[in-house]
Amino acid sequence: MAARKAAASDAEVPVKIMIAAMGGEGGGVLTSWIVEAARSLDLPVQATSIPGVAQRTGATTYYIEIVPTPYAKLQDKTPVLDLYPAPGDIDLMIATELLETGRVIERGFVNPDRTTLIASTHRVYSLAEKMDMGDGRYDGAKVLEAARNIAKRPILFDMDRAAQDAGSIINSVILGAIAGAGILPIAPEVFEQGIKDAGKAVKSNLAGFAAGRAYAEGKVVEARPKAQAAAAKPKPPKLEGAAKALRTRIERDYKKSLQPIVMEAAGRCLDFQDEKYAALYLDRLDGVREAKGADDGVVLETARHLGLRMAYEDVIRVAQFKTRASRFQRVRGEVGATPDQLVRVTEFLKPGPEEFAQVLPRFIGGPLSRWADRNPDRARKLHFGMHVRSDTIFGFARLRMMAGARRFRRLGYRYGEEQKAIELWLELIRRAAASDKTLAREVIECARLIKGYGDTHKRGTTNFARITERLIEPAIAGDGVSAADIAKARAAALADPEGDALDNAFAEIGGVPAGEGAQAAE
Repeated sequence: MAARKAAASDAEVPVKIMIAAMGGEGGGVLTSWIVEAARSLDLPVQATSIPGVAQRTGATTYYIEIVPTPYAKLQDKTPVLDLYPAPGDIDLMIATELLETGRVIERGFVNPDRTTLIASTHRVYSLAEKMDMGDGRYDGAKVLEAARNIAKRPILFDMDRAAQDAGSIINSVILGAIAGAGILPIAPEVFEQGIKDAGKAVKSNLAGFAAGRAYAEGKVVEARPKAQAAAAKPKPPKLEGAAKALRTRIERDYKKSLQPIVMEAAGRCLDFQDEKYAALYLDRLDGVREAKGADDGVVLETARHLGLRMAYEDVIRVAQFKTRASRFQRVRGEVGATPDQLVRVTEFLKPGPEEFAQVLPRFIGGPLSRWADRNPDRARKLHFGMHVRSDTIFGFARLRMMAGARRFRRLGYRYGEEQKAIELWLELIRRAAASDKTLAREVIECARLIKGYGDTHKRGTTNFARITERLIEPAIAGDGVSAADIAKARAAALADPEGDALDNAFAEIGGVPAGEGAQAAE
């Protein structure tokens, strides 16, 4: 009697499933597939969700409980199911991205004695990671290691890549992995029928389902011929005109170990402005290469950072990126649009006085920029929002006109300011290399402080100027400041763009009392 009671109790214990997803990934559709499959078998099921915000600004959590015994065998009993997941009480944990995996592991939802973890190994970077002025990326290798060690049964693969190879979307791949894991009291054929019954993108969803199931079952998945062709190493592009001349010069003047970075950076400058600007890049790099004490390491890092600095971001560059055919192809791929589907693309812009000052002639842009610096509150009120439909003829034409203004960029205020700043930085590198190659490399790395536009660019430029005055110039002069001190200050500035951490670093180094730099900046 006791044995029968225990067996009945076991049959009524629900399988508990938690899905940690991001907005826009189809987590709601995935949940509905699972719920409808359970209902088709007359299994008691309940699903709840905690919605988040789109993409990486917030997580969405779905929780499902399925009793593995049909209602007909429960003798009219109605199970009481939980509304929310509890740490350590999950049978099947699904995470659609690697950082989501880390989040659920950190919160204790993955139980080493109980939980099967199905997780994707691809990354979608969070806003906090993107906003960091340094390298703010979380260590994905640690998350992956934790997933393998903590879960009772880890099923880990790049679901995003699997979806692309199958010509599908990620939620159908996850459903296939769930079916292949064999945790739920639902046969794979039931899920397949559910996809068919839904009647939406049936062919592609079934392809994604098959791919996910194959991964979960440990089978080898062969890429489709189209995917194999995409994965093949592309042929070098045929270069003509200015690009060919640049390559010839680089191959003649630079070692093979330096050529890939130099070619990439020179090509970026060519794309940013024109042939003359790319030649200026090589002229500047030649000056460092020929400087006293400069070795290959100094030249390589200068080549990389110089290319980034010369191809700086302004409103012209932004418009250039937004109107490229490759960008529209990427957008269509991200939303999974078929060739016969229309995709609406709206660009959200909010220019202000500083953005306008950048492209205006120097005699107008300079005073306007200085006025905005002196009156930040008033300048902020002059920012206005713009919604530009780049998928329409009129909207696209507006952006193309803005991108076409690059022919007049040399007349603009910011162009002149950027070129002066770059020349000063290169002079610091040459002077530092003459005395200490390690010091020269730290001066080069300080270019990481200067990026973006608007307030981000302003803060980075200010911090660079402070480090130059307090540390770099004394270090070059041999006044007791080391390369390690500069590295410490740079790390502090990258960690805290507002400047407080940099003040503290100065105080520890002995270059300036804490707080003085911030007061001077004000």
